[in-house]
Amino acid sequence: MEHISLQHFLVVSSILFSLGIYAVVTRKNAILVLMGIELILNAANINFVAFSRYGNFGLSGEITALFVIILAAAEAAIALAIVLNIYKTFSNVNVDEINKLKE
Repeated sequence: MEHISLQHFLVVSSILFSLGIYAVVTRKNAILVLMGIELILNAANINFVAFSRYGNFGLSGEITALFVIILAAAEAAIALAIVLNIYKTFSNVNVDEINKLKE
C-alpha cells in the first residue's frame, strides 16, 4: 500500500482550485459563480489541513479550515439571499445581463 504524501494533497487542491477559477471566469450564472468560489475555498482548506498534518503545526491548520468553513457558510447564505433578490427584481440571474444595480 502506497503512502499518501503532501504532494497528493497539493495535486488534488490545485485541481479543485483550477476548476473553481474556471467556473468563476467562464460562467454567467450567479449560482455557478458561487459554486466556483466554494471550490476555491475548499482547495484552500485542503492546503491548510495538509500543511498542518505534514508540517507538524499542531491544530492551527484545522482551526483555520474550520473558520473558513464557517465563513463560507455565511457567505453562501448572504449570496443566496442577494441572488434571490436579483431574480425577484430582474427575473434573471445571469451576471452579464444585470447592469442596472447601480441605479
